[in-house]
Amino acid sequence: MQKNKDASTAHKSRLREITAVLKKHGITRGVTPEKLRLILEDLGPTFIKIGQIMSMHSDILPKRYCDELMRLCYDVAPMPFKEVTEVIEAAYGCPFFDVFSEIDEKPLGSASIAQVHRAMLLDGSRVVVKVQRKDIYETMARDIALLHKAVKLVPPVSIKGMVDLDMVLDELWAVTREEMNFLTEAANMEEFAKNNQDVAYVDVPKIYQEYTTMHVLVMEYVDGCEISDKEYLTENGYDLKEIGSKLVDNYIKQVMDDGFFHADPHPGNVKIRDGKIVWMDMGMMGRLTDRDRELIGQAIQGIAMNDIGIIQDVVLELGEFKERPDPSVLYEGISGLMSKYGTLELGQIDIAEVMMDLMEVMKENKIIMPHGLTMLARGLTHMEGVLADIAPEINIIEIASRHMAGRYLLGRNWKKELKNSGKTIFRSIHKALNIPGLVSDMLHGYMKGQMKVNLDLHASAELERLLRRLIRNIVMGLWVMALLISSSIICTTDMKPKIMGIPALGAFGYMIAFMIVMYVFLKHIFSKK
Repeated sequence: MQKNKDASTAHKSRLREITAVLKKHGITRGVTPEKLRLILEDLGPTFIKIGQIMSMHSDILPKRYCDELMRLCYDVAPMPFKEVTEVIEAAYGCPFFDVFSEIDEKPLGSASIAQVHRAMLLDGSRVVVKVQRKDIYETMARDIALLHKAVKLVPPVSIKGMVDLDMVLDELWAVTREEMNFLTEAANMEEFAKNNQDVAYVDVPKIYQEYTTMHVLVMEYVDGCEISDKEYLTENGYDLKEIGSKLVDNYIKQVMDDGFFHADPHPGNVKIRDGKIVWMDMGMMGRLTDRDRELIGQAIQGIAMNDIGIIQDVVLELGEFKERPDPSVLYEGISGLMSKYGTLELGQIDIAEVMMDLMEVMKENKIIMPHGLTMLARGLTHMEGVLADIAPEINIIEIASRHMAGRYLLGRNWKKELKNSGKTIFRSIHKALNIPGLVSDMLHGYMKGQMKVNLDLHASAELERLLRRLIRNIVMGLWVMALLISSSIICTTDMKPKIMGIPALGAFGYMIAFMIVMYVFLKHIFSKK
């Protein structure tokens, strides 16, 4: 009972904090991109994390919101060292000095979910300890619950009709829960290391599985520099263009060959050590199915060939629909996109910008991208940022095209292509052999009067309204004609009762016909206005 009371008090206290921040930023006057970012920063680490994940959803939020949310800080106020040791000791069930001979009190970095400290194991190994913030799961669960309530109160001034916010919150919570499980991150690092074990210039920190739990992750200390530290790299003889080319080539391999890629490759998560690119922090990873990768390859081919039809087919294959899009509207949107990029050389195309613009087209057509594609869009945006800093002359789509061409020429797809071609040929021959029989059955059915042809016609909304109005006017015209003819016939008789010497039934028919004519006339006048 007391526990429930304490929880209720905590909820009310946090709700007051949230309300105060919203009031401070004038939430009732609308939510601009900058205002949304400032609100999330003021609300603390939980909301910063939510904002960082929201920045991936350019298929849901407008691009200007996503760009602004990308600016959310990664460094937040660190938790006290006392809390760090409490989390470690709760995870291990023993004093931290039974595992570590020393831990630096000052963190190397502090993020919304966890912070990292340099440490040393009892055997002298230099390691990094990633420690989850104390009670972060409970705090975020409480905040998400409060946000579900707050969604009903926020006036949809700037983001009206864009998205089901409750659905977005559920997805964000699912992604964040996965990131808070450090066992999942450890598994991601092992899978990533296995995928890249044959790449000489790529490295991954060693994971100490025996010391890794859901809330504490221990890995080797990487004594290198961030990939964005151009001055250090140049002084130590590194070629920045070579680093950029290898970085992109490996990232394309992750996406197109492995279907398992780093979704958050900002400079702090990519280091250079002993001539190798070291990928760090794999709590946020993206996955693509074989079908997704094949369709992405087709999209790149469509861009290279300036073929709108190919891209449209890819979008329809990849997307999930709130409602079936109008093909003509979708074609027009993609046509506008191609007019922007179709005349550019491959080396001039910014693939991250293409992805963002494509997602804008999909959003306008109410098409939702799979989660893996939104993660890829985020990853490519970070990659473009890194390249613009260290080697701006390198272009991702140019390297991607070479990578895919090389893969094809090396024969990596020959087996699959031959297998698929063989299946297609067999199905085509099998169907062709059935054609005479099908034609014969069709003719027999027609001769016996049993043949039916079903037509499925689709019209635009405007044409549909026009046809409906035309048919209604024709039907009303027929009614007026029938009433006038029948009333005129009745008026030639001596039928009683009469009104002003005219049979009442005939007069009533004339009156109904007049009312119908006036209705059609007035509706026509007002519809023009």
